[in-house]
Amino acid sequence: MDSLLDTPHATATGWRFELLNGFQRDFPLDARPYRVIAERLGLDEACVLDTLDEWQREGVVSRVGAVFRPNTVGRSTLAALAVPPERLQAVAAQVSAWPQVNHNYEREHGYNLWFVVAANSQRELNTTLRHIREQTGLTPLSLPLVRDYHIDLGFDLRHGRAPRAAMPRIQIDPTPLQRLLLAELHKGLPLVQTPYRHLAFATGQSEAFILGQLDAWQRMGVIRRMGLVLRHRELGYTANAMAVWDVPDEQVDEVGARLSTQPGVTLCYRRRRSLPDWRYNLFCMVHGQDRERVSGLIDELSRRLGLGEHAHAVLFSRQRFKQCGARYG
Repeated sequence: MDSLLDTPHATATGWRFELLNGFQRDFPLDARPYRVIAERLGLDEACVLDTLDEWQREGVVSRVGAVFRPNTVGRSTLAALAVPPERLQAVAAQVSAWPQVNHNYEREHGYNLWFVVAANSQRELNTTLRHIREQTGLTPLSLPLVRDYHIDLGFDLRHGRAPRAAMPRIQIDPTPLQRLLLAELHKGLPLVQTPYRHLAFATGQSEAFILGQLDAWQRMGVIRRMGLVLRHRELGYTANAMAVWDVPDEQVDEVGARLSTQPGVTLCYRRRRSLPDWRYNLFCMVHGQDRERVSGLIDELSRRLGLGEHAHAVLFSRQRFKQCGARYG
């Protein structure tokens, strides 16, 4: 996996790289978090805020804030549509317009439009998929998560992978006050000296309540990580592929656990099949700067883990239509 050390954002100065790479997780739960970051990097608070603002305007950083573990505060699914090429732009715009859709990509496959739907309930999720079907005249595949082996703990720009950490399975039913906070967190933390005070004002709560709730959600595993959420394409990772295999159900958890630890694998999870249209149940993402190397790495992973005997497909990303945080609350 190529490193991003040769990209402008990684090489401008050492502290800029450390800010970009080192604060994708463990974001300070402090009244002045940006000052805490500045002190750790030997900077001043204004420099950190100005740099993050610059990166957000450039699209390098999508937002600063919480990434929630799937299906802990609501329901989500990965969905796909087989869109005639001449309709792709129009249908992608229709799908992206739904607030429940937080990621939307074109991929190289007959099912060429892939998006994530996140909703407060299974009923809302099903309703969103039904409306998309009615609006587009196309029937979405819905591939709910069965088990996550490695999902979104950040992205190490030195090695193209993130640390892995076991987390308990949990689902909560948010209170009305918690839903107010969830709705604000969707926007990301504001780039101001006291962002948690801003959240407190917006939700009618105390700053202590906000900090305590975020800490509790992190310890429970509801929040997967707090920190910078990066956009890979703007950082030079343009050869990104989703690799999928059809692994017997009695073997998939063992294989998935092994696959998730392999170098270059940035996401890995099991999803429910949608027969007869979609037979694959094991998914992984590989992000890279060079298509040939990404293809070679996927082939090597397949050989190393004995996946060659299973039906598989590799879906390279083409266009990104939407990327934002899941919207709950």
